[in-house]
Amino acid sequence: MRKRFLTLQKQLGVSFQNEKLLFQAFTHSSYVNEHRKMRYQDNERLEFLGDAVLELTVSQYLFEQYANMSEGELTKLRANIVCESSLVLFANELKFGDYVLLGKGEEITGGRTRPALLADVFEAFIGALYLDRGLDEVRKFLEKVVLPKIRSGIFSQVTDYKSLLQERVQRDNSGCIEYMIVAESGPAHNRFFVSRVLLNQQEIGEGKGKSKKEAEQQAAKIALDQMKEVSN
Repeated sequence: MRKRFLTLQKQLGVSFQNEKLLFQAFTHSSYVNEHRKMRYQDNERLEFLGDAVLELTVSQYLFEQYANMSEGELTKLRANIVCESSLVLFANELKFGDYVLLGKGEEITGGRTRPALLADVFEAFIGALYLDRGLDEVRKFLEKVVLPKIRSGIFSQVTDYKSLLQERVQRDNSGCIEYMIVAESGPAHNRFFVSRVLLNQQEIGEGKGKSKKEAEQQAAKIALDQMKEVSN
C-alpha cells in the first residue's frame, strides 16, 4: 500500500513528511468500519480543514488577480471553483479515485466514482497537504492543478443560481431564504435528490439533481425564472 502512495506522490510532485496524513486523506469511513482493529482514521476531519484552506487560497488568488471584480462577482467565481462538480473534475484528472481506500460494500456499489466521495477526497488531500507542508505548498499544488483552469476562464461560464437568488432577495429586502431536501432515492452510488427553496417559509421553487448541491441550484434557478415571469 505504501508503494502505491509513493507512486501518487511522485505523480503529484509532492512529498509528504508524515505519510499517515496522506493515507488518512484517502481513507473512506467504510474502510475504517471494516478494519476496526487497525484503528485507522477516515478523511472526514481532513475534508473539513481542506474545505477552509481551499476557500482561503482561492479567495486570496482571486482577490489579487481580479482587481476590477466586485465582491459579488468574486463570490460567484469562487463558488464555481470550489463547488462539487469542479472538485470532482480536479480529482478525476489526478486519478484520485484509483487510490481511495473503500470498504467492500462501498466498492461494490461504485463508490470509487461517486462525485460526492471524490470531491471529499480532494478537499481531504488539501487539508493533509496543508498540515504536512504548509500553505505555500498548497499554493504550489493549486498552481499546477487549479489556477490554470481559472485563468482559462472555464469557471466563469457556470452560473451560481443560489448566489443570484440570495442577491435578488437581499436587494428587494424580501425576507429569508432556506433550502430543504424533501426526497432521496436510488442506490448509494447513484443517489437522486429533490430540493425545495423557501422564501419566508413559502415554497418558491423545486429542483432535482444527483447531489444535494445540484438539486438546490436547480431549485434556485426555477425560483429565479418564476420571479422574472412575475416581474414581467
